[in-house]
Amino acid sequence: MEGKLATLEEDILKQLIERSEEFKIDLLRVDEHEFQRKIDLAIKTILRTNKITLNHREHEVLHGEIISCLLGLGPLDKLLKDQDITEIMVNGPKQVYIERNGNVEPVDTTFKDNEHLMYFIDKIISPQGRRLTELEPYVDARLSDGSRVNIVRSPVSSIGPILTIRKYSHRVLALEDLVKLGTLDYPVAEFLKACVTSSMNLLICGGAGSGKTTLLNALVSLVPDKERIITIEDTRELQINRKHWVPMETRPANIEGSGEIDIRDLLRNALHMRPDRIIVGEVRSSEVLDMIQAMNTGHEGSMTTLHANSPLDALDRLEVLSLMSGVNISSEVAMRQIISALDLIIHIERLPGGSRKIMRISELIKAKEYILEDIFVLAEDNSGEEKLRFTGKTPKLYQKLKKKANYITAEFEQGN
Repeated sequence: MEGKLATLEEDILKQLIERSEEFKIDLLRVDEHEFQRKIDLAIKTILRTNKITLNHREHEVLHGEIISCLLGLGPLDKLLKDQDITEIMVNGPKQVYIERNGNVEPVDTTFKDNEHLMYFIDKIISPQGRRLTELEPYVDARLSDGSRVNIVRSPVSSIGPILTIRKYSHRVLALEDLVKLGTLDYPVAEFLKACVTSSMNLLICGGAGSGKTTLLNALVSLVPDKERIITIEDTRELQINRKHWVPMETRPANIEGSGEIDIRDLLRNALHMRPDRIIVGEVRSSEVLDMIQAMNTGHEGSMTTLHANSPLDALDRLEVLSLMSGVNISSEVAMRQIISALDLIIHIERLPGGSRKIMRISELIKAKEYILEDIFVLAEDNSGEEKLRFTGKTPKLYQKLKKKANYITAEFEQGN
């Protein structure tokens, strides 16, 4: 029966497109309710003309599949509506994986062939003025709900079009939610609150999918309401529940190759917008130097994320990216700028079971070279449970936390 409906769906879709004027259907878009009504009438007409009889359930399935194909993303619609799925990975037309609750698993969703998959890819990128050709075989885009999309095709891919969707989370996790999930514990949450309130410059590092942006969003939400926040992202992911928040996004080049606006452009412009805090979703290129300069020129309390496997790796990568900025500076100058700018580095990881945990929080000591002092480190306690434990080294910034955020803790007092 599924094979019968699939063949019928393909045939009816073809007729709907060919006879759209006859059925008075605007395939470019009309009112969705009216569109579905006209599609339903057209399907019944085609079935009656071809003397095809379907029961009520088969008709409902056929109608839903055709609407999904014309208005949505076909086989992907069910996956996109599933709130438990956070990522969708399409490896060619016949292989689809999802990430659910932190675990990657295959699903039985498939496409007919490469052309069928490319039909839906074109529906994603065409309204955004993006293109995918053999000369430009990969592209970043996003869905209407804000989900991030990356697409790769031949000749880069030999298995057909590859589509990766990082779904937009409609639930904003606060720091308290992350405590409940086990990403950190209550004492560390209180420490991070004090750091944000005291305008510490924070860098969150970790691997892909480790929860960097989720943690950044939770921390930015703690910024005092009186302060003006400007966020800069490639694709808008941060969701900050406040009035004085100015979100900005990059823009790719158009078909003619002009009009690109990158993170570096937005960072430089943000300096003229009277920001109290500048938040960059992720630094990955020459904009690192501009971010460091912003932190060093009165915009304390700024935050960003970076792909790195440890706090020390993060510092090394920041230095390398600074040297690649096109500005003629030495490694020593770049190091001094980074040391002067950053106060704390938070390292977060995704564990094999799918959970996300902060592995360590380290203070960058103001010295002539990189000196990291771990404040909290994930370790087993006496019961064998892993939790963030205070290392016994009271951070140098503790006096500032006491003064600006009235943060006083017995552990830090004993360490003095």
